[in-house]
Amino acid sequence: MTGQAPDPDTDGVRLLRSLSAGTEPLVLIAREGGDVEVMTGEVVDVDALADIPLHATDGTPQQVLALVPFRQVRERGFVCHDDDVPLRCVIVRQSGRVARDEVLRSLPAEPVPLEDAGFDIADEDYAQTVRRVIDDEIGRGEGANFVIRRDFVARVDADPRLAALTWFRALLEHERGAYWTFAVITDGHVAVGASPEAHVSAQGGVVTMNPISGTFRHPAGGATAPSLTEFLENTKETEELFMVVDEELKMMSAVCSDGGRITGPHLKEMSRLTHTEYMLRGRSTLDPRDILRETMFAPTVTGSPMQNACAVIARHETTPRGYYSGVAALFTPAPGPGASHDLDAPILIRTAYLRDGGLRVPVGATLVRHSDPYGEVSETHGKAAGVLGAIGAIPRDARVDSDAPSGERRPLADDPDIASLLSSRNARLAPFWLEPQGTEEGPLSGRRAIVVDAEDRFTTMLAHQLRHLGLDARIMAWNEVQDDDIDAAELLVAGPGPGDPLAALNPRMSRMRQIVARRRASGLPLLAVCLSHQVLAAELGIPLVPLPHPHQGVQLDVDLFGERASIGFYNTFTGHVEPGTERIGGAEVAADPRSGDVYALRGPRYASVQGHLESILSRDGIRTLHRLVTHALAPA
Repeated sequence: MTGQAPDPDTDGVRLLRSLSAGTEPLVLIAREGGDVEVMTGEVVDVDALADIPLHATDGTPQQVLALVPFRQVRERGFVCHDDDVPLRCVIVRQSGRVARDEVLRSLPAEPVPLEDAGFDIADEDYAQTVRRVIDDEIGRGEGANFVIRRDFVARVDADPRLAALTWFRALLEHERGAYWTFAVITDGHVAVGASPEAHVSAQGGVVTMNPISGTFRHPAGGATAPSLTEFLENTKETEELFMVVDEELKMMSAVCSDGGRITGPHLKEMSRLTHTEYMLRGRSTLDPRDILRETMFAPTVTGSPMQNACAVIARHETTPRGYYSGVAALFTPAPGPGASHDLDAPILIRTAYLRDGGLRVPVGATLVRHSDPYGEVSETHGKAAGVLGAIGAIPRDARVDSDAPSGERRPLADDPDIASLLSSRNARLAPFWLEPQGTEEGPLSGRRAIVVDAEDRFTTMLAHQLRHLGLDARIMAWNEVQDDDIDAAELLVAGPGPGDPLAALNPRMSRMRQIVARRRASGLPLLAVCLSHQVLAAELGIPLVPLPHPHQGVQLDVDLFGERASIGFYNTFTGHVEPGTERIGGAEVAADPRSGDVYALRGPRYASVQGHLESILSRDGIRTLHRLVTHALAPA
């Protein structure tokens, strides 16, 4: 089939040597330590993902490698600094496969010198940006976590093709654990990297996402079980991973009919860094380009909620991202008549970019409420050093190189104590997302719901759980839902969203207040979640106040109308009553007995909850959702 690489053979070797010495486009990919795929073909730049040419003019399927820049988030209506970096496609016309050892023998090995090297943003300036994001964004309810980058930059006087081939060879020899090790050499744009993270793949109708978070920088000589244990017990690192899993489950619930199921956690062990990861899988019938669009881009390199994360990035990063945090997407014709394309799309991180004699290695840190500014500075140093050391731009730790990647070593995940620490994390998570969800008819079968999205795609997970309960759930954006929709819904679910619920001039907040007030006044069934719970509380006369410490990715065991429930919270503001208050404004109140923070409300044909019942942190989420929906649907 066109574009498919054969087994390693002499034709592949000849193709590699010819392209290495030539000027044609060249793509090299080693997937998970395997042989090297060699490709060349026609370069086409397109405007949108839908324009990626998966078929020739005569309808013949063709293999395409697409470099998707961060600026494509505009296709989803999100903001970004625009740098006109192209959505670049290489339509594969010729390909081969070469054994790894043969590639090492064939490519140049002499180190490429760097000049004027250093970060574009000074350490202290970056630390100050971290403080601003924690105080002004997370502290004001704009989201749970955000990834802010800076770039390691240098001047490179060497020929771009020579530099790229040298760096690819070095990565192939010295880096361990990468999902893709790759080089893409086209006119004006060169990218060489070793990405640990498969953002999204689709094969045979099965979609897989691979959220990775938490970064353990290996000490001199490599990681050990004792040194890794301290990392795995770190609260910040654990919560960081849970938050990105929640964010990617939002995407899975949007593209997969079964919402997605979690397996893991696992360790992603690389030469100089170790990460923790989960695998998410579900089934989809969407075109692979639509799957890619709906999953732009990984929260591990942007933040959550995704739409607001893009706005935060635009406020705090002063330059465009280029390809950083985008994807390299390989579309390969699937076997069988009528089959579409398989998709394999790693995130463009741990990547060096070369353009007009300038080297750029973008690196970012995930900022959460627990973040230490100087710890995040250190994390960017570690990530940059991981790339620069692997390509030979800075000295390598010989003790690390000695056992990677060809040497024999025991994976740290095989250590019983490490394995126990990893598996213990799942005790905190919702069984709904860890276990098969079943296909039996739900208890609320035949009922219908409209879910209003206030710019947090937790609504996709919420809608999936409502469907599991049997409801026919449809999502509508806050600025699309009409008054007639509000009045006609059998059940209206006013959903979550970021921001300050007291912001009087914010159009989104104003509309959510109108939606909740209109629905409650109608006496028809209403469920309000998170932000909308706060809106309902304010309407009932309950004051809204900022929490002393934001509850972003926090699991609490709370009493909800006489039943204990383990629920995940993502809120910076809360309704507040005097401790002991049980009723207010005609509503029952479930509040913390010490602080007076309001966790839930219910009254005639309405209910609300501050927490996210759909979150992986809500162990009792589906049971509690059933309780509250049943209450709202009950006759007055």
